[in-house]
Amino acid sequence: MEKKLFITDFDRTLLTDDKTISHEDIKTLEMLRLRKIVTAIATGRSAYSFEKALKDIGMADGDNFLPVDYVIFSTGAGIMEFPGGRVIFQKAVPSSDIGKITNYLDLRKVDYMVHKSIPDTRHFLYKSHGNHNPDFQARLALYKEYAVPLKDGHPHYDSATEVLAIIPGGADMDAIETIKKDLSGFSVIHATSPLDHLSSWIEVFDKDVSKARAASWLVKRLGVNRKNVISVGNDYNDQDLLSWSGKGFVVGNAPALLRQVFKTVSSNNRCGVSGAAKESGWISKS
Repeated sequence: MEKKLFITDFDRTLLTDDKTISHEDIKTLEMLRLRKIVTAIATGRSAYSFEKALKDIGMADGDNFLPVDYVIFSTGAGIMEFPGGRVIFQKAVPSSDIGKITNYLDLRKVDYMVHKSIPDTRHFLYKSHGNHNPDFQARLALYKEYAVPLKDGHPHYDSATEVLAIIPGGADMDAIETIKKDLSGFSVIHATSPLDHLSSWIEVFDKDVSKARAASWLVKRLGVNRKNVISVGNDYNDQDLLSWSGKGFVVGNAPALLRQVFKTVSSNNRCGVSGAAKESGWISKS
């Protein structure tokens, strides 16, 4: 039997709006594994943030682990085995490039955070230009114990997982495309804020980082044919993975632009992950 891989995004895909995971979706992941289908999460969260979210819902202790085999984290900058957390793949931005990225953002007065290399991604330097940016401040408050202000002349890290810029109130797609063009030597990924669901997060990684590239590395390691990959997502940072997969689905709460491109299943609050597994024919619809 050919090997298969099922990948789901985490926030607002597998995770419901009230920060839980439905019993049906958990059973679906268990059923896929029983059928010898490899399961994985592909999330924009760092490994630390992902594991913290699982602890918050009681799925990281004892035998009550989320039934997945791998976690692609930090939008593809790293891959770890699960449970256990052994990192098997990672990418970082060299220090010389961090300077180029931050100089660009400073010129445009965009607020940003520079996250340390894996495995210390939760630690970050930050720069605020005094903008009204409540989403930036909310994220800063959430991880304040790991945050250090980046002052003029302050050295950056030797390398970093990413530079995260936060644009309040969102940004139009033309503005995003301009940033991507200006920073074309890097992987620039747009995501909707998981905090206020409105602001735009612009993540700048090494040029070879994305969810799709990480998934491609994983399928080669596992011996899975790309056509035998199903993926499920909800936002723009999932788009490359959805397009790369043998079949990509979006949940019903995804932006209209994505729902026009990919097959749509029910929302994250109505077991969309299970819906994708059923639509793919990998588990029974009954």
